[in-house]
Amino acid sequence: MPPARGALQRAALKQESPLAVDVVKIEIKSVADASGLAEFIASGRFSADQVVAVIGKTEGNGGVNDFTRILSDQAFRKVLLDHGTRDAAAIKKIPMVWSGGCDGVITPHATIFARNAETGPARETRLVMGTALSPQIMPEDIGRPAMVEKVAEGVRLAMKDAGITDPRDVHYVQTKTPLLTIETIQDAHARGHDVFCEVHDSMGVSNGTTGLGIAVALGEISMPRAEEICKNLDLYSAVASCSSGVELDCAQIVLFGNKAGAGGRYRIGHAVMKDALDMDGIYDAIRNAGLDLPERPRASDLKGRVVNCFMKCEADRTGKLRGRRQIMLDDSDVHHHRHSKGAVGGVAAAAIGDPAVFVSVDAMHQGPQGGGPVIAIVEMN
Repeated sequence: MPPARGALQRAALKQESPLAVDVVKIEIKSVADASGLAEFIASGRFSADQVVAVIGKTEGNGGVNDFTRILSDQAFRKVLLDHGTRDAAAIKKIPMVWSGGCDGVITPHATIFARNAETGPARETRLVMGTALSPQIMPEDIGRPAMVEKVAEGVRLAMKDAGITDPRDVHYVQTKTPLLTIETIQDAHARGHDVFCEVHDSMGVSNGTTGLGIAVALGEISMPRAEEICKNLDLYSAVASCSSGVELDCAQIVLFGNKAGAGGRYRIGHAVMKDALDMDGIYDAIRNAGLDLPERPRASDLKGRVVNCFMKCEADRTGKLRGRRQIMLDDSDVHHHRHSKGAVGGVAAAAIGDPAVFVSVDAMHQGPQGGGPVIAIVEMN
C-alpha cells in the first residue's frame, strides 16, 4: 500500500527550511544485495534514520513481472529497519524508485540520499530535495488534463518541501504514478466514465501525462489541450523522469534542486540529450551542475566528482538516428526499450567513465522525441 497522501502533504507544508543532502552511489552485487548501504551506515557517513530516498537500477527485465525491483526494495528497507530507530510503517513511506533492466553495460546500483542538519554559506547553492503526493488520480484521469493538473499540484507541494520558490532551481523530478489495470478500467466504467487507452498502453501514457504535469508546474509549458496529450511531442519537460506501477493511486514525487545556504557538498544540474548519441548533452548537464569542463571533455576530466547521471530515453518514432535507418521499432525479438536503454547506457558510461548509470525508458513528454532529459549530481570542492 502507498503512504497516506495527507501525511506527506502535511510534511511538505510543515517544513520551513531545507536540510542538507548527502549522496552516495553503491553497487548492487547480487539480486537482493544491500550490503553497500549497511557499510556506509556502519562507517558513520550517515545514519539509517537520515536516509530519505533511494533511486536504483536492478538487473531484471524491466517489465511488469520484474521481481528484482521487489527484492531490492525489500533488502534496502530491511537494512534501514535493522540499523535505525524508525518502525516498519515509517520506513515503508521512504520513496524508493527502482528501475528494472540493466541492458548492455549498465551496472546494477543504487543512489542513496540522506538528509542532515548541516548548513552552509548563504551565497553557496547546494542540493536540496522535497517529496509529496498528488491528489488521487482516477483511472479516467490518466492521459487527460485532470491528471496533468493533479501532478502539477503535487510538484508544487514537493517544491515547498524542498524550500524552493523559483522553478528554475528545480533540476530533477522523479515520479511514480498509477497505470491502468482491468480492475480499474471496470471501476471507471461502473461509475459512468471511459478511459483514455487500454491496459498495455497505459504505462507510457501515464508517464507522458505526468511529464506534462511536471512541465506545467515548473513553467516549462502552458497547460496543454486535451488533444495534445501523448500526441504533440514538442511539449516536454527537461527535468522529468517518470515511471508508473499498479501499487499507487496518486503521483509519488521526489524533487531535487539547488538552494542557497542549504549546506552539503553536492549540486545538481540538467540538460537534454537530443538523441541517443548526444554525449554533449551529458556533459552539458554536468556543466550545469557546476563543474568546469574543457570544450571537448573526456571522462578523465571529471576527476571522480560526478556521483551519478540519471536519464530517460526511447527509440525515435521516425525510425531514424542522424539520418540513418534504425530497426529498434521493427525488432520482434527484442523490445525497442531494451535496444534504446542499452545504447544510451553505453554512451553515458563512456561519457563519465562508469557503467553504473541510471537509464530509464518510456520517455514520452520527457525530453525531445528520440532523446531525453539527463540529470547530473556532482560533488563540489
